[in-house]
Amino acid sequence: QVHLVESGGGLVHPGGSLNLSCAVSGSERFFDIATVGWYRQALASERELVARISDSGRAKYLRSVNGRFTMSRDNAKNTVHLQMNNLKSEDSGIYYCYLKAANEYWGQGTQVTVSS
Repeated sequence: QVHLVESGGGLVHPGGSLNLSCAVSGSERFFDIATVGWYRQALASERELVARISDSGRAKYLRSVNGRFTMSRDNAKNTVHLQMNNLKSEDSGIYYCYLKAANEYWGQGTQVTVSS
């Protein structure tokens, strides 16, 4: 069984920072060849891709977060991180970690609220 558990969400003022983490278990055999990433979903909106990193290490970001968010992966620890700086109110939402290898796996999500 593959499990993804997100942490690090919370309430932050505009301009603040958060560091999201995703701990992945049950994927030790294929984590390093999987694509991992973060999606987010705001109220009454569709889920959108925020960032992802392929097995080769190539990162891709949503245009609106480029330059503010940095995603990283640690293949030795089977973890994924999303450093979010200069947060804006439109960054609010539930952030989901996912892993894609032969199948797709999702975490339960962590809430990020950016508000003054």
